[in-house]
Amino acid sequence: MTIKEAQSQVDQWIKTYGVRYFSELTNMAVLTEEVGEMARIMARKYGDQSFKTGEQPDLGDEIADVLWVLICIANQTGIDLTEEFRKNIEKKTRRDKTRHINNPKL
Repeated sequence: MTIKEAQSQVDQWIKTYGVRYFSELTNMAVLTEEVGEMARIMARKYGDQSFKTGEQPDLGDEIADVLWVLICIANQTGIDLTEEFRKNIEKKTRRDKTRHINNPKL
């Protein structure tokens, strides 16, 4: 699935099952919540915290939730994520093409 197809599929789902998009500000709050859920799993799986007995963490599902809300925000604000991601890669390449290669910490 391409990014464009994902944007279209989310839009179709919202129109079919979701009634309408939540407001942009609500979606920003939901995004923050979803990132927090992802962070919780990361802190327990890769950090120093531990899971509670019986917890069934699903990092992939939490990452997908983050992507879903990001796509919703892009759709409702008229952002073409394919184009913006292409431009972002170009920007990073121009800015950082030698930065990481020359970093002795890496």
